[in-house]
Amino acid sequence: MVLESLINPVRAEHRPYQMIILGILYSSISIFLSLWIFYDYSSLVMVFLTVFACVPIVYNTVKLEERKDETRQKESTLLKEHAKALEAFMFLFLGIMISVVLWYLFLPALTGILHLPADTPNVLFSSQLETFNSINSGTGMAAQFGRFSLILFNNLKVLLFCILFSFIYGLGAIFILTWNATVIGVAIGKFISEGLAKITGSTALAKVTGYFQVFSIGFLRYSLHGVLEILAYFVGGLAGGIISVAVIRHRFGTKRFEQILWDSSDLVILSVVILIIAAFIEVFITPLVF
Repeated sequence: MVLESLINPVRAEHRPYQMIILGILYSSISIFLSLWIFYDYSSLVMVFLTVFACVPIVYNTVKLEERKDETRQKESTLLKEHAKALEAFMFLFLGIMISVVLWYLFLPALTGILHLPADTPNVLFSSQLETFNSINSGTGMAAQFGRFSLILFNNLKVLLFCILFSFIYGLGAIFILTWNATVIGVAIGKFISEGLAKITGSTALAKVTGYFQVFSIGFLRYSLHGVLEILAYFVGGLAGGIISVAVIRHRFGTKRFEQILWDSSDLVILSVVILIIAAFIEVFITPLVF
């Protein structure tokens, strides 16, 4: 397809920053098509369309990583090689997240130009807003430890789904990752929008300073732990995808398959460690900073 020809896995790993543009392009086209064709269900359809656009580059990258596992390199060397793919995936995720933030902020002003109903932003991000509003924050140390356990348990459950989806469906994890990118994007957009509303009556200099603060704080507030969580999901999804590709290529039970399995188990352990750090930051660090 046309979008598939824009970039290949080797180019993505050598120039991962280009994946940001790809993520913005994929999600923007998906948002436009979902509003145009599936308006009432656009909040979910845009996620599916973004996933469809991402499938070729993600699948081909996973196949490339699986071939690296056959080279019998040291574990440290393999992890460095896998880091290239993870970096490319993270830039793709950041592109999707940035696109959602921008659409959330500027779509209300574009509804008239695009001849869309005034409530289009609420329709487009309805599922994401519902998920965001369902997050409860506790107060006090006891509540914080309880929230830490709850968040870590939920994140581990998502990680398990990423691994299983990648193993069973090959690329099932990309849906979960894209969904999380849109939720975090809406959370950042909502925070920035509310912050901008508070500085509308300020002086010109105060507005410029306020805009910079709101945007920077908005991204940092949710990116500190959100990016780590998504990184962990990508690591787990990559592990499941590598095993899935190895099974498809009829290597089950061979020594090469055992080597791939051991390498994948290292990735799973690494993803769990990252999730623990992310949950700690979200519960104990972020509230102190912001």
